[in-house]
Amino acid sequence: MHVILWRFRARPGHEAKFEAAYGENGDWDRFFLVSDGYRGTELLRGTEGIYLTLDRWVSEDAYRAFLEAQASGYAEIDALCEALTIEETLIGAVDV
Repeated sequence: MHVILWRFRARPGHEAKFEAAYGENGDWDRFFLVSDGYRGTELLRGTEGIYLTLDRWVSEDAYRAFLEAQASGYAEIDALCEALTIEETLIGAVDV
């Protein structure tokens, strides 16, 4: 299992929209579901608008193949969701 960990700070007043976009059955989850290699996203809410997401894929290769095949769609959703955050940091990826 390949897990990608992101840290976000939601824009104040947009937390509910952020959770709807990044949580289970949200915009990102539905987008990733077109890949057989996607295994789900877990959204963790911290304090002061901080969130973590854990995106699970069967392998790094599956994740990279998806990014390559869906680059324009990824950029589209990323641009739409940009207004929901004031900070977005890729913490890293691990194989578990």
